[in-house]
Amino acid sequence: MIRFWPRRANGLPPGQRLLREMPRFTDTPLRPPPEAAPLHLSISVDRQIVAEFTAADLDALGPADHRADFHCVTTWSVKNLTWTGVPLERVVASVGLDARTAPYLIARSADRRRGHFLTVDALAPDVILATHLDGVALGGRHGGPLRLVAPAHYGYKSVKHLVGIDLRQDAPRRLGKEHLRGRVEQQERHPTLPSWLVKYPYRAMIPPTALLAERSLRKEPVMRPRAASRASRRRGLPSADR
Repeated sequence: MIRFWPRRANGLPPGQRLLREMPRFTDTPLRPPPEAAPLHLSISVDRQIVAEFTAADLDALGPADHRADFHCVTTWSVKNLTWTGVPLERVVASVGLDARTAPYLIARSADRRRGHFLTVDALAPDVILATHLDGVALGGRHGGPLRLVAPAHYGYKSVKHLVGIDLRQDAPRRLGKEHLRGRVEQQERHPTLPSWLVKYPYRAMIPPTALLAERSLRKEPVMRPRAASRASRRRGLPSADR
């Protein structure tokens, strides 16, 4: 338990504490990660798919290393992580989309989780689609094969096991415990409650949550080979669903 108790340290954002390692962390710690599968990402506009990407397609866009700190909403932080990936802005631009396409963006996970964004936040230069952490390919522990990483936002925006990006005209209706922006420097931890009210209960749950999440990891099955075809892309943008 002491291994996962965060400590005070200099150089952290307001309300944060330092962990020495990046744990597996989730609000459902008894649930193992989804079964391993080849990387496959769909890009949609108002629920209509306009492009699909494989690992080879993302690799063709020029992945690079990006160093950043990681800040969980529950108040733990890990410093100086190196993620390898491609900026999300570059990915959507490759199929003719940008922040003017739609004001909101949803990142979808293979385990049915979602992260909600203002599109301008999601397409910031430091938001990437990562395939590696500190030189190691992402597996079940840290959200592989593809993870959205948004360093300026709390960790619930860095969606694990990413399978879809959907740009939307309509605002999210239900955010649960997620602030729409979730910016670390502004301490936007919760959509309705102030940061000072939630951060101490959150912090008390860090050690048991991390411990249970680590224990729930299971051996990932070997993936079957899959041909890495170029992205299939549909020309033109669809109208919104009604």
